[in-house]
Amino acid sequence: MTRLLFVCLGNICRSPAADGMARQLSDQLALGWTVDSAGTGAWHVGSAPDDRMTRAAAARGIDLSSLRARQVLADDFYRFDHIFAMDRQNYADLDELRPRDATARLHLFLQSDSVPDPYYGGDDGFEHVLDLIENRLSELIQTLRDV
Repeated sequence: MTRLLFVCLGNICRSPAADGMARQLSDQLALGWTVDSAGTGAWHVGSAPDDRMTRAAAARGIDLSSLRARQVLADDFYRFDHIFAMDRQNYADLDELRPRDATARLHLFLQSDSVPDPYYGGDDGFEHVLDLIENRLSELIQTLRDV
């Protein structure tokens, strides 16, 4: 079973969107993935995803209503196979937290770029983030199925 963790700053926009989309794809394709999300910061712990992301995701048939923000823990590096950082700063923060004997592989979600944080922008930013996540998850499905 493949266990994936998506991480952004506050766990209310980018990582819950990836979480919800990956869960849906796992169910639709019977992949059996375990999926979760977290934030590097603790500002929103216990909060639902941002209303704008929830609405944008719902318009695409993705339900984020059951998700609640949490902060990433060192233990996550043992509980998951792959941890995906949504941007370079998240990656650096996770790399600093990562135990020396961690079993999870740490990745930048887009490999060569960062998923922009839509929090301070308009609705089009949330749509753009969902497009980026959808495209990358399509690639990840192929990559992780071949492993």
